[in-house]
Amino acid sequence: MGHLKTRNLITAHERLRDQVAHALRAALISGELRPGELYSAPGLAEDFGVSATPVREAMLDLAREGLVEPVRNKGFRVTEVNERDLDQYTEIRTLIEVPTVGGITRTASAEQLEALRPLAEEIVSAARHQDLIGYLEADRQFHLRLLALSGNERLVETVGDLRKRSRLYGLTALNESGRLLPSAEEHLELLELMLAGDAKGAQKCMTRHLGHVRSLWAKGEGRQAR
Repeated sequence: MGHLKTRNLITAHERLRDQVAHALRAALISGELRPGELYSAPGLAEDFGVSATPVREAMLDLAREGLVEPVRNKGFRVTEVNERDLDQYTEIRTLIEVPTVGGITRTASAEQLEALRPLAEEIVSAARHQDLIGYLEADRQFHLRLLALSGNERLVETVGDLRKRSRLYGLTALNESGRLLPSAEEHLELLELMLAGDAKGAQKCMTRHLGHVRSLWAKGEGRQAR
């Protein structure tokens, strides 16, 4: 495969295996690693400038998350997510996140909610600056930290796993067109509704937001297929 642009995510500040896994997830999100295609650990290791061992370990981590599947004596194939999968992931997230947001609105303090504002603003900034990787990382942190205010660790883990399995493919064009910005701004809208104590409004906003996310997935996959 060609040299991955995401190889510069490797730094000296994290465990090598975790660095490689992070860089691979970024390559999946950006579309550099394509669904259905086969990749070998030695080939990826050459791109990253590391040995094959941490790459193989990282790919096994991604396999446990359902992002890739091992192919005996050949390497790993990027799993394909179909429309039915995406619909089911969205349905589960809606069942979990919408009522949870309503409950958090009633119980969380203003200080706890305000602590999420920098992340919400970072999401909007990343969308404006066409930084897809930054957008998705800030979005992930915002949603999981918000849900953590429920005090239910298993709930947070479940949503985190669903997010990984429903990763976005090849959305660079959508990002450049600015169509991620409306979805980004919904995070600030949600925060304001929760700070106002409007549980019903917050639930409606979350429902709409998840619907928009699902729409972006469909557009991203359609563009990639073309």
